[in-house]
Amino acid sequence: MKVDDEAAGAVLNRLRRAQGQLAGVIAMLESGRDCTDVVTQLAAVSRALDKAGFKIVASGMRQCLAADGDAPLTEEQLEKMFLTLA
Repeated sequence: MKVDDEAAGAVLNRLRRAQGQLAGVIAMLESGRDCTDVVTQLAAVSRALDKAGFKIVASGMRQCLAADGDAPLTEEQLEKMFLTLA
């Protein structure tokens, strides 16, 4: 699947942010930080990944439907793809 350049930039930024947040969670656990702080940061990682996934699906929907020369995805396959992000 090809994601347009503008969407790819936004997705990469979100993934890099999530990567930094995840490194922060690891450091927090290693240093014995408060559970509430760790969970808050972990939730931020989860939201960043969700947003990146939704952006990929939204921007790539046209390619998924056309399947770039392959057989187009069925409605059931598209639904399953969306549900994997939920």
